[in-house]
Amino acid sequence: MTYKGRIVFAVALTTLGLGLTACNDGGDSATTQESPSASAPASPDPSSESPSAGTDDDAAAPAGDVAAPGTEVKIGDRAVLPFTYGTDKKGTIAVTVTAIEKGAEADMAAFGDKAKGMTPYYIRMKVENVGGTDLSYASLKLRGKLEGGGPTGVILIGDLPDKCDSESAPRDFTTKGASFETCSLSATKTDPIAAASFEEGDAYRDSPVLWTS
Repeated sequence: MTYKGRIVFAVALTTLGLGLTACNDGGDSATTQESPSASAPASPDPSSESPSAGTDDDAAAPAGDVAAPGTEVKIGDRAVLPFTYGTDKKGTIAVTVTAIEKGAEADMAAFGDKAKGMTPYYIRMKVENVGGTDLSYASLKLRGKLEGGGPTGVILIGDLPDKCDSESAPRDFTTKGASFETCSLSATKTDPIAAASFEEGDAYRDSPVLWTS
């Protein structure tokens, strides 16, 4: 399940006060899903997450396996994380950021004139089901961070087909060991993006897990 051919996006330059929204279907409200303080898959009850909680299911990973807020790992390393998606999907996943690739400014043409001067970065990752709970069709977005962990000032909703495809978990992402690969699109108009950030749930929002080179 992908967003190919159905880019719904908002570009918000929080430092410059600019904004841009568009929807090629006319009735999709997905442009309201993100804000500078919220991560892509919105959870109606983020307070239920904690770095030591995992899930109530016996198949969930032990608390000691879960990366604590503020953990920093290297690109290529695996971090085990609590994960909630929607109102009924909760479990434990492992995320491995395999690359943070710099794109070309021309790649941003699909986002219109206000994306001029932005450089895209493609955060490529592997996501594994560690807890063995049903996380089918869930999606995960990591955010790009500047060196030192600072925000980019840009929020993007959507992907760039054939360059950075945001994939949802497959239907059979319901058992331990199941995995899929996806890409999170980020962009900057200032310094290069040097890290990828997991900010799901209250515990990680202010103290995210970071992958750095």
